[in-house]
Amino acid sequence: MSAKTFELSPGYSISRVIRGGWQLAGGHGAVDRSQAVTDLIAAFDVGIRTYDCADIYTGVEELIGEARERLRNERGTEAARAMKVHTKLVPDLEKLATINRDYIRGIVDKSLRKLRTEQLDLVQFHWWDYALPGYLDALGWLDEARREGKVRNVGTTNFDTPHIAKILEAGIPLVSQQLQYSVLDQRPLNGLSQLAAEKNVKFLCYGSVAGGFLSDRWLGQPEPDMPLENRSLVKYKLIIDDFGGWNLFQSLLETLKTIGDRYGVDIATIASAWVLEQPQVAAVIVGARNQAHALANAKIMDIALDDEDHGQIAAIIGQSRGPEGDVYTLERDRNGRHGSIMHYNLNAGKI
Repeated sequence: MSAKTFELSPGYSISRVIRGGWQLAGGHGAVDRSQAVTDLIAAFDVGIRTYDCADIYTGVEELIGEARERLRNERGTEAARAMKVHTKLVPDLEKLATINRDYIRGIVDKSLRKLRTEQLDLVQFHWWDYALPGYLDALGWLDEARREGKVRNVGTTNFDTPHIAKILEAGIPLVSQQLQYSVLDQRPLNGLSQLAAEKNVKFLCYGSVAGGFLSDRWLGQPEPDMPLENRSLVKYKLIIDDFGGWNLFQSLLETLKTIGDRYGVDIATIASAWVLEQPQVAAVIVGARNQAHALANAKIMDIALDDEDHGQIAAIIGQSRGPEGDVYTLERDRNGRHGSIMHYNLNAGKI
């Protein structure tokens, strides 16, 4: 393993910065497909050679499939193989009670077709409602696809500690858990990190820049009024509120800015580099709307924070109130502040 790669499972290495795909899905503005493919390849060229997408990200698997095909045509098979793609399998809430083997296999086959590959590198499974017990069966069927060679690795996304333990006890060979982790949100430390260390499950982390809040743009700015311009900003503003409010958030930004100035990088780069250095973290997932963002994101892998840096950040975190609880528990409360903004049936009507 180098500073820029991580062996997630035997013989399977990823870049420590993963190119996120959520921003290429609906709700973030119009997408120029040709330019998007070019931008995806630009990330590949600066060393970000792992990509994250999902069955529920409209059109994103197809875009990454196009990028992979362009690499194959222009640079050969080895270049295409060097592109690692992680997708997700997220059954709709309304479907959970009736999930069967054919449903799971059907989503796997769709992802294979859209990503233009014969094997999915990693499929990350999500389950909306623990009151419905079918997640173990569904993961078992997904693991069947792994044993058949359609899937190389199986992971989860947004499961809490007790349910990760049940999945592992059932014999599902999880290699990773995708979860939210940032200087604003250390819920993975509330039990899951210890279990993951014991069972060799690694973290792939989203939210490291809190939807853009952890950036120079927000330093010194007044607290924004609700509603904000998109659901992502609403989501992370709630995290800021739980962390300790706008004034403490500004103190955090000032600290990250001071550290960033020492390294010649911006706040977002330092925020992501901090996550990358936490226990069990294999990679951070970052969005990029253009090639310039890809170049900036690649710098995350060049930063090694020292004890003074960590101490300054820890001093701010030590003043925070939360968010409290296990991974994704707040978001699972469909009547709560966090859960009420979620969309639960994103596969409905898709081919």
